[in-house]
Amino acid sequence: MTDSNDLPFRAEYAKSNRAACKLCRSNIGKDTLRLAVMVQVPNWYHFSCFFKKNSACSEGDIGGFGSLRWDDQEKLRKNIVSGNSSTQGNVIHFTGLKTEYAKSSRGSCKCCGEIIEKDDVRIGHDRPPDPDSRVAMLNFITYWYHPGCFQDIRSDLDIPDTVGVESLKDFKKLKKPDQKELTDLLGATKVEKPKGKKRGNASKNDQPAKKQKTEEEIDEESKLKEQSKLLWGIHDKLKKTCTLDMLRTMLCNNNQNIPSGESRLLECCTDGMAFGALQQCEECKDGQLVYSSSSNGYRCTGNVTSWTKCMFETQAPKRKPWKISKSLRNDSDFLKDFKFKAGERIFPKLTQKAPTTPTTAITTPSAVAPKKEKRKEKCLKGVAIVIIGKLSKTQAALKKDIESLGGTVEKDLSSDIVLCISSNGEVKKNGKKIKEARELKLPIVDEDFLTAVTDGDPKALVSKHNIVDWTDGTDVQIASSKSKSSVIKMKVKGKAAVDPQSGKAETCHVLEGPNNAVYSVTLGLVDIIRGTNSFYKIQALGSDVGNKYFIFRSWGRVGTKIGGKKVEQLHKHEVVSEFEAVYYEKTGNTFRNRNSFEKVPGKFYPIDIDYGQDDEALQASAVAAGSCSQLPSAIIDLIKLIFDVQAMKAALIEFEIDLKKMPLGNLSKKQIEDAYQVLGNLQDLISNQSSRTKIVDATNKFYTLIPHDFGLKAPAILDDPKLIQAKTSMLDDLLDIAVAYNLIKTAKDSGKDPVDTHYESLKTDLDLLDHGSDEFEMVQKYTKNTHASTHSSYTLEVKEVFKVNRHGEEGRYEDYKDFHNRMLLWHGSRVTNFVGILSQGLRIAPPEAPVSANYCNTNSGSPTGLLLLCEVALGNMHELKQSKYITKLPKDTHSTKGLGGTAPNPSQAITLENGTVVPLGKSSKSKIYRLRCLTNKNEVPCEDEIQLQVLILQLQK
Repeated sequence: MTDSNDLPFRAEYAKSNRAACKLCRSNIGKDTLRLAVMVQVPNWYHFSCFFKKNSACSEGDIGGFGSLRWDDQEKLRKNIVSGNSSTQGNVIHFTGLKTEYAKSSRGSCKCCGEIIEKDDVRIGHDRPPDPDSRVAMLNFITYWYHPGCFQDIRSDLDIPDTVGVESLKDFKKLKKPDQKELTDLLGATKVEKPKGKKRGNASKNDQPAKKQKTEEEIDEESKLKEQSKLLWGIHDKLKKTCTLDMLRTMLCNNNQNIPSGESRLLECCTDGMAFGALQQCEECKDGQLVYSSSSNGYRCTGNVTSWTKCMFETQAPKRKPWKISKSLRNDSDFLKDFKFKAGERIFPKLTQKAPTTPTTAITTPSAVAPKKEKRKEKCLKGVAIVIIGKLSKTQAALKKDIESLGGTVEKDLSSDIVLCISSNGEVKKNGKKIKEARELKLPIVDEDFLTAVTDGDPKALVSKHNIVDWTDGTDVQIASSKSKSSVIKMKVKGKAAVDPQSGKAETCHVLEGPNNAVYSVTLGLVDIIRGTNSFYKIQALGSDVGNKYFIFRSWGRVGTKIGGKKVEQLHKHEVVSEFEAVYYEKTGNTFRNRNSFEKVPGKFYPIDIDYGQDDEALQASAVAAGSCSQLPSAIIDLIKLIFDVQAMKAALIEFEIDLKKMPLGNLSKKQIEDAYQVLGNLQDLISNQSSRTKIVDATNKFYTLIPHDFGLKAPAILDDPKLIQAKTSMLDDLLDIAVAYNLIKTAKDSGKDPVDTHYESLKTDLDLLDHGSDEFEMVQKYTKNTHASTHSSYTLEVKEVFKVNRHGEEGRYEDYKDFHNRMLLWHGSRVTNFVGILSQGLRIAPPEAPVSANYCNTNSGSPTGLLLLCEVALGNMHELKQSKYITKLPKDTHSTKGLGGTAPNPSQAITLENGTVVPLGKSSKSKIYRLRCLTNKNEVPCEDEIQLQVLILQLQK
């Protein structure tokens, strides 16, 4: 069964005469039949207008079809497109799409964010701006795209591949070459018109034969017709003889929920009088069942928990006899004579439904063009450049080249400039701008850089084409599309920061109240079933100068530009009460009781965020990192690598975490631990094959605790062990990133080199090993021999090896120092996790924890990774042939060992002076069959059984 919101169309009788037809623009009269295209805000049409613009493929495409009068159902059936329909050969258009030449160069593409140049072809898509607004928006706005970008994201916009260029309004107004280019890109909707004779010459034999109905179908149709007459007979008599209060009283007497609106009251009373009073939901035990023609049955309107709506649906609900009180019978002639006779509702056997998007074009497979390659990101996007001096090309020509690559050309040098373009001759002249570039430590590249950068890595090419000696160009900030975050910079005033979207960040502050109250909240709402992933922000603001007060609100879908905002000026005594009123409306909780918050079904949940403190805490040190440190250069580079904030943000983006809702500084341990608990619950639900409703409930809770950016796509249901594994690994990484970030925030600028400050915060001694030492050679051999053959896509090169001594770890390991069966084993993790690992040691990981080099997350774009060699006291091992999470080890065992399909040759292992075994033999296939693990994996139940020994900086090739 399907919810009405999932169907492409809806039919009903107009509840008022306020709505206007989207085609003819005239009002749709009350109680007349109207049809809608179901987008975020439905587009309503007169019955006669609807089929001029749209077409449904079956009765199952139209929500509310079964609730119509029988005559109107018959009218619709005649107009529904079928294989033998007379409408065959017509091209039915998808609504809301258009094309034109851009009128200026001011607009940008909503997909890639780049300017759409004047007179370039662009494609528009109409959709509502703010689905989470408090006020319903009746008008759509047009989002414009480059044609290539539109083709890339059309599936995200719910525009199927079957929609061709005929659906583009004003397509015929384009020039012929542009029409051809669009047709090649999007495909053409080709429908062969049926061949027939000239008008007047067609014979009856030329007409396609109608499909004969079976006796079963005729019988079903007869019963449905009788049922429709019965229901509408009751409906019309109730409307004529009963007031709305009488209808409410009748529902109340039968323990039925009272809906709002005349049409819903009549529908519920009609259903009860015909078939009986509906009993409570069998699944949630509390929800009210209601008839839903779209679901072709009855669905529950209750909630399983405060996070998730009940999804129970049935065609055979339990009922009780319908009661009508004496007082009601006395007030209505119809009710006075009515005698309840229990009946059973009959449901039509609906034909197969079309896709849930309003796909109204009929397209042959050959008409759809193959998907084009994704639009290439412009390599200098967002890069500000200054051209210095006279070069071989004119400045106008150079500016055109730079802008075609996404960059901008500025006249004056400032801290916002990324690099300069000049020549060796101009640098030797040492003019004013060259001196300014030296003071700002800006790289200067030659003209050849613009040619080379089109096919290479911009950051690497800046260093290669750099022609000055005051910088090597390696620190230049050129963000790629994959690592770029859209974190909003905030300026903290007091305990919070004013959201820049309010336009009041420079002139106002967030109001504070008693009991540490800060009148600034961010709320989240996730509903997997409805595809909701919404946020709502509220701030009470006061002006820094004067006595002006404002309420700022913004809302929308996480990770998209869909949404809106509102700033409202109020009196001083109104602003806090309005803030509290909005908070209560959105959450169902009072702001004063926020510390004992209880989730209310269908309402928002507060996300623990304090915007802007990240940026304040990360003010650049007065001393450049590494410039004054006496540490070896290799250790300086290591510290800069593991404390790289941009890499941490990139990791969160890779996890699809929304940095606007969860900036780095707000990775609270409690929030992550709560999310762990939800994943543990999900794992149990999947193992026990629990109902989908319970899994959806836990998924909603997880995504609310850890905001994700899914764009326009619906959040994925966490119903697969692999997804649980991925999210658990993500939380492991988040904990380590949180540790690193907190160490960065707490480091105070005392004139000390940041590298030294960060190094001291690790509370770990690192000693660089000489490349000619026996220990270095042992590590190299161990790395080479144990690199799995299945990881043949890359090789590992050991760059540096560091001896590790964590303060206090040796004492904790003392009890296991002479333990039997101690081995030197690998541990791999993301680079961003190593601050947490070095400062706090290895934590006992859940079964999903990453292991070894294949989990270092290196790649061709970021090839540098880190590995650890740890001395582990294994003792007696409990050997397993497949993955299993052990909560308690068997008697007389001290660790677990997952047997791998390949293992190091034991005869080639070496033993260190302290008795620790290093299994560095070459890998060979195991003689044990049916092993689920690729390589051996060891786990110990206590952190004290592990001592970090060696840290390896490796390069993946």
